[in-house]
Amino acid sequence: MRTMIQKFGRTLLGPLSIIIASGLLLGIVSILQNPSLVGETISEAYYVQTFIDGVQAIVSTMFSLLPILFAISVATGLARDDKEIAGLAVVIGFMLFNVVISFLLELNGITGATTSVEYLMDQGHSEVEAFQISSAYETVLGVFTFRMSIFSGILVGLWTAFIHNKFHTQQLPAAFSFFSGNRFVPIMIIATMPFVSIVMYFIWPYFNEVINSLGSLISTSGAFGTFLYGFSERLLIPTGLHHVLNQLLRFTPFGGTAEIDGQLVSGALNIFNAQLSLDNPDMGIMRDATRFLSQGVHAFQVFGLPAAAFAMYKAAKPEKRRKVKGMLIAAGLTTFATGITEPIEFAFIFISPILWIFHALMAGLSFMLMTLFGVAVGNAAGGLIDLTIFGILQGTYTKWPIIVAVGLCYSVIYYFVFKFVIEKFNIKTPGREDSNGDDDTDEDTMESASESTMDKDDLGVQIMEAIGGKENITDIDNCISRLRLVLEDTSLVDEAKVKRTGSMGIVVIDKNNIQIVYGAKVEQAARALKSAVKNA
Repeated sequence: MRTMIQKFGRTLLGPLSIIIASGLLLGIVSILQNPSLVGETISEAYYVQTFIDGVQAIVSTMFSLLPILFAISVATGLARDDKEIAGLAVVIGFMLFNVVISFLLELNGITGATTSVEYLMDQGHSEVEAFQISSAYETVLGVFTFRMSIFSGILVGLWTAFIHNKFHTQQLPAAFSFFSGNRFVPIMIIATMPFVSIVMYFIWPYFNEVINSLGSLISTSGAFGTFLYGFSERLLIPTGLHHVLNQLLRFTPFGGTAEIDGQLVSGALNIFNAQLSLDNPDMGIMRDATRFLSQGVHAFQVFGLPAAAFAMYKAAKPEKRRKVKGMLIAAGLTTFATGITEPIEFAFIFISPILWIFHALMAGLSFMLMTLFGVAVGNAAGGLIDLTIFGILQGTYTKWPIIVAVGLCYSVIYYFVFKFVIEKFNIKTPGREDSNGDDDTDEDTMESASESTMDKDDLGVQIMEAIGGKENITDIDNCISRLRLVLEDTSLVDEAKVKRTGSMGIVVIDKNNIQIVYGAKVEQAARALKSAVKNA
């Protein structure tokens, strides 16, 4: 179950990358719209306005496609083989799912016309009541249905993956053999999806009430709620389950719900992006949404963890500092610029519970402080890029200097706490490993982890050999920073060889599942390994 949840969490990252990229475009657009930053001549220029309108149209389309993007990502991510068939089947399933619900709604007299605010007010409802009723429905790809947001996509993706994995090798009698195997998957989706729709038609209204109630509870918990989020999110880092928590707050009512430009928008990241696309954003709504976004991570990503990396360097044995310097600099710059923190975190999380808990508490404190100070810096990537585009270049309303002030304090605290704990308890962070008469091996391992001169083909072959060879590999996948592998036997993995490929950490989940941390180079590692397995 844990393995499946981790794999599910990884499938949610595909749509997120699209939304983050769209958010970056919106950030640039918002800068161009601000005359106090670029001047009225530029902000009001025809070509600039045309560019802005074009970007907003593109981004608006991306947001409207979120449910089906999640459906495709989940289905193809969880499909074991023939992922393209799962991708085709899930599109059919998604449309069928919503068409059946639309049909059931229409049978009960519920249509776009009868749920419009104007019609409901004519029927005697107050404006607030009319809006609440109307906001429970929406049109998805031209189909009137429940407003289920990404839940519909996730549900359809999960069901499609289940049907695909169960039936994509199904063989039928000779007379019907043409419909066997992969061709049988879309047929089973067409046959079963209406039943899923019928069940959800009756369940969703109650489920929606529960979600909205929990979302309201989180939203009204104020700074303490953001502390719990930041603390929990860092605690979940080793398991990979933090992706699930993040997406719930970014794209569902758990992260808040707001009326924006006459439309109901749910999810912290959705609300932030919707506000950012307006000429005059509501700062109250903006600040409430960004509580769960990147403003809470900048203090420890841009300032704290790089200082921790420096502390590890200073705490390393003098004769080994040269060897670990390159690795720690690379890890520090990665989190500083992009917000990918795992290369540093995996250097201490598994060997020092004290530093792990300290780091999680500091993360929770960062989120809480940004809420208390009313900071408003959004998006979801973190690092200096987000801080610059969505904080510094947006103007003083974001209160970005507070992040810098808190961050500088975090640098000092992280450095001295890490150095003290590492030396006090003799934590075996990089450069402090026991020699065991094999100094050369340790140094070669650390040196190779800090260099990137390895040829792509050599990298794939070396990873393959380090994890037990082609025959030991069942499945290869990756998330934003980790190579996620399903093996026949994880005991065959040679951790020393794995580290020589540039790995910054290894997590053995059970006898079949292992995660290898490569940070920003994980895509290169995954492609190289797949190529090596294919050519072996």
